[in-house]
Amino acid sequence: MLNRRTMLGFAAALAFAGTAQAQDWKAQYPELTLGVIPAENASGTVDRYTPLTDYLSKELGVKVTLRVANDYAAVIEGQRAGNIQIAFYGPASYARAIITGVATEPVVVQRHNTGLTGYYSVVYVRADSPYKTMDDLKGKKIALVDPNSTSGNNAPRYFLNKAGYTVDTFFGSNVYAGSHDNAVLALAQGTVDAAANSWNSEHDSNLTRMLTKGILKNADGTPMKLEDFRIVFKSDLLPEGPFSVLSALPADLKKQITDAFLAMPKKDKAGFDKLSDGKDIEFVATKPADYEGIIGMVKYNDEARKKS
Repeated sequence: MLNRRTMLGFAAALAFAGTAQAQDWKAQYPELTLGVIPAENASGTVDRYTPLTDYLSKELGVKVTLRVANDYAAVIEGQRAGNIQIAFYGPASYARAIITGVATEPVVVQRHNTGLTGYYSVVYVRADSPYKTMDDLKGKKIALVDPNSTSGNNAPRYFLNKAGYTVDTFFGSNVYAGSHDNAVLALAQGTVDAAANSWNSEHDSNLTRMLTKGILKNADGTPMKLEDFRIVFKSDLLPEGPFSVLSALPADLKKQITDAFLAMPKKDKAGFDKLSDGKDIEFVATKPADYEGIIGMVKYNDEARKKS
């Protein structure tokens, strides 16, 4: 029979083994990199995600460095090369990573104050324009975001195609703006007639964040308002973009990363609120199966492009 001394010794051995295992991954990964897609312009993205990297550094006990990618593909390729251990993807860029063989696993997503862990793709026009429906935009110019953006390219292509509007033939031209901010700016400045973008709710979107910051101006320099824009198309609900970790990471490291994310809203509320300007309420766990529909969407768009 096990006596108290034996049990204590066994517990101590387990604790030592756990500590040694943690030290093993720290020796292999003395520094981690968080790669983030450029949903906003670079300075805004740095401001938004720096508190998260500081928090993860503290929780994991190793330095976590933020890398704001120049485009969505750079996050995919950074994970493929093993240089980005933790990535924030849009759902379509995550899907593209999986389709092209990147071994990465989604671990958490943010839940919005709507209660949803998803969002929508919309097409905006200026409210002072004559465009009130999608039909009015035939032959006009639309700003997309990035080939691997969900709300800024893949969802518009998929859902508009289903509705009878093929992006590459319905519009007179389309351009990739590079970020959600740039697409909205192009619309605000009148260089395009419409812009695809992300939308969580009437008062929570990339557009509302830009308006809050005073980024968008009228020709006379006065701040633009929400009512200066009109939505003429809205997609079905899309799953929120995941934070994803390399599959090759040690299991205990992946668990520590996941646990750190899940605990952040309580442990570092200010840092968590920075991620969404206070619009989100928590992190929740996610899994690969949650993105099967998005993978199907991206494959559908790939096939449609081959046929066009």
